[in-house]
Amino acid sequence: MSWISWIIFGALAGWVASILTGRNSRQGCIGNIIVGIIGAFLGGWGYSLFTGRPLVVGWNWTAFIVAVLGAVVLLALLNLVFGRRAEP
Repeated sequence: MSWISWIIFGALAGWVASILTGRNSRQGCIGNIIVGIIGAFLGGWGYSLFTGRPLVVGWNWTAFIVAVLGAVVLLALLNLVFGRRAEP
């Protein structure tokens, strides 16, 4: 995948993860992209660790689900570290 594809893929994964965790209103598009890309990396690493085989990269549902799960875990960890901030 090209780097533009990775940004789009990361943005989608981060956006879905932020909706699932209730943080969508607290972070913007850039936050979604960053969380999605880091979450996709962590999800792929975890998938490889638990299954013993690498995740096929590209546009497929398995990779997207793993990326979203990685982003959800990342958001949960960030919430534990930084806690919930009061809404303005």
